[in-house]
Amino acid sequence: MALRDSDPSEVGGYRIEDRLGSGGMGVVYLARSASGRRLAIKVVHSQYADDDEFRTRFRREVAAARRVSGAFTAPVVDADADATHPWMATLYIPGADLGTHVREHGPLPLPRLRGLAAGLAEALRDIHRAGVVHRDLKPANVMLAEDGPRVIDFGISRAAEYAASDVLTQTGRVMGTPPFMSPEQFASPQDVGPAADMFSLGSVLTHAATCRGPFDSPSPYETALRVVEGEPDLTGVPDELLPFIRLCLEKHPKDRPAADELFTLLREGGTPGPVLVPGTRAPRPVRPWPGAPPTEPAGTAWPGTARAERDDMWHRPPEEADAERDGTRHPRPGGTPTEQHQPPPDPAGPPPPEAERIRGRRRHGLLLVTAAVAVALAAIVTTTVTLIRDNDRPPSITARAADLPEGWKPWVATVRTPDKDKGVPGGADTPLKGCSAVDASLVCAGSDLMATRFGLADGRNTWSRAVHANPDGAFGDEGALIGTGDGRVFAYGADDAEGTSGVGSSYAVYALAADTGKELWRTPTGSGEMASVPDSTQGAATAVPEGVVTFYGSRGDQYALLDAETGEVRWRQPRPEAPGGCLLDSAADRAYLICATETNDEDAAESTVSEIDPATGRTRWTVEAEGGLEMLGRHEGRLVFADGRSTATRDLTLIDVSSHELTVRRLAKPRPEDSRAYLVRGTVYFTRSSGGVRAVSPGTGRTLWESNSTLERQGPPTASATHVYFASPSGRLAALNARSGKVEGTREGRDDGGRAHNVLVTSGAPLLLVGDALYVPYGVRSVYTVDVRNL
Repeated sequence: MALRDSDPSEVGGYRIEDRLGSGGMGVVYLARSASGRRLAIKVVHSQYADDDEFRTRFRREVAAARRVSGAFTAPVVDADADATHPWMATLYIPGADLGTHVREHGPLPLPRLRGLAAGLAEALRDIHRAGVVHRDLKPANVMLAEDGPRVIDFGISRAAEYAASDVLTQTGRVMGTPPFMSPEQFASPQDVGPAADMFSLGSVLTHAATCRGPFDSPSPYETALRVVEGEPDLTGVPDELLPFIRLCLEKHPKDRPAADELFTLLREGGTPGPVLVPGTRAPRPVRPWPGAPPTEPAGTAWPGTARAERDDMWHRPPEEADAERDGTRHPRPGGTPTEQHQPPPDPAGPPPPEAERIRGRRRHGLLLVTAAVAVALAAIVTTTVTLIRDNDRPPSITARAADLPEGWKPWVATVRTPDKDKGVPGGADTPLKGCSAVDASLVCAGSDLMATRFGLADGRNTWSRAVHANPDGAFGDEGALIGTGDGRVFAYGADDAEGTSGVGSSYAVYALAADTGKELWRTPTGSGEMASVPDSTQGAATAVPEGVVTFYGSRGDQYALLDAETGEVRWRQPRPEAPGGCLLDSAADRAYLICATETNDEDAAESTVSEIDPATGRTRWTVEAEGGLEMLGRHEGRLVFADGRSTATRDLTLIDVSSHELTVRRLAKPRPEDSRAYLVRGTVYFTRSSGGVRAVSPGTGRTLWESNSTLERQGPPTASATHVYFASPSGRLAALNARSGKVEGTREGRDDGGRAHNVLVTSGAPLLLVGDALYVPYGVRSVYTVDVRNL
């Protein structure tokens, strides 16, 4: 996340290098100590600095974090609660948080779930032994470090021994994140204790195993009611973990295990006995973990699993993890079928006494939460002080997985009959070049259209704008979206079609309202035969949160930032002189300039990669590399490049955005001839027009799988957590298993007679996945959408 003009250059004597994230409480920066150690520094917002209660809370957070600093958390290095802007520095933990990892790679396989469960139980054991309750354990606060999970962000924690009379717990504020909160956090927040963290642990483990929480709902209010009164949805949780998760998700705090109890069970390969009668704490019988060798020593970390395997659990090859997850599950030794699969009681029959007690207590809890939830949820919005880490990939616009836009139904649509009086050309016969979703709009461009809008749910085509002011000057394949932001789309147009080449030679960047097509601003970028077309697909423009970075001037010899809100030119810088030219690109909200500095010998091409400072346009850093680099994207804090000039090379180039360290990763197999390279959800895909696909790990260069999509001229892929999707120019669709490459779903094409020119159309258009709705541009200015679950 790019630094801003208002960001400090140092905090507490530590040099600031990057912005990691921000939230309701403050901003987290990546900093470096004098010795070179990387730190994460949290600096609170100005509005809290004069709040005495806040400073007291912040001192408590610092104290809590210091008390639990150890192997399972981010150790506190320094802090100053009395500074003008209070801050706290902890060791920086590289790697993704659990939420990001699950969103990118899908559910964890069983070996990793075991390691996660044991690691978090051990972490909570140490946290609770230090007298601290976290109170906001959730996937975003669990970092997947190389040596196991770490719990971070004690922003709303409190010391467990503070009395109920503590004024800071009597303010009526309810803090936490609803899908991962415990019932008592809603109904009786002043009584929250260590058991609340155990309930959250059960929700976190469910999320890790299924990509969703046990009480998920589109409504925070309904989520709260489900947490307090509803039964958890544990569909998809491996059988081996079900007893532990069910125990953690008991409604009454006294019915949940303590962290040390749970850790002992997990460590010794035991499973809990039958669920206890509420309010009792009778000892639980410990049985062997399913499949455990009967003679295994109690101190072994996992039955039949070497220590080295546990240390490497975050880096297991997908096929190995799948093999383990799909292995035979053994019944518990000594457990009878009735004991293992106890049927639910007959709904028509009277409930047992203990069930009636549970229902009675839950009815009481429901009354409490109904009275408090509305205020509690409003308080969460303003008082939750956890900070959000910036992801390598911008988050999806969908709120949750397995979702469809509101009111969605399958549709097929084509841009309406053109109206030349409104500057919409009618002669183009090529597919759209790409689409983007903005709120309820699907906005596409290409085929001589600056932009056109379809309803995301119903496909209704409500407006279109041409690239050229004079549609007779249309060339057939122009137009591309530069980016989107805050209900608007950025695109380009050409106001003059009188150049000697017969195409427009006076260019401008436009900001259009996504829902209406209204022009919000227009900024000329260059005029004349040498002016650059601000086409993002050609590397001549890109979008970042601050606005549009584009080549600028009558000769295209500058690059400039056009303000996102006004279109004003905020700065201009000279374009570097490079024999092979320069391209603009962006990844994770940062703009980069990639220049080919040596092109005499294709096999000895050289490039430079520079990050552009959004405040000034100057380059923050520059890295030299071999090859004609093409940026594929960013993964785990590193930019990933392939050679864009020659497919004969068999290397990937990685650049760490923090340390600027360059790594050349040798591919295990030579790159397929004439292939195109794409980075999608942490995997590099090499694709060929014949349908061939190879999936490669960018971190290791290892081939994950090879397959054939069966599509002709397949376009760029998109992916969910489970599948990779490809489409041909005619709209033929294929879904490949993301772990194995097996084709698991197809859809016939819809080319409307094959009118797309074969000469102009070399591949299918980029696909767009919004939750489970896949949008496929095809044929001539057409789009269709399908629920990927029904392929």
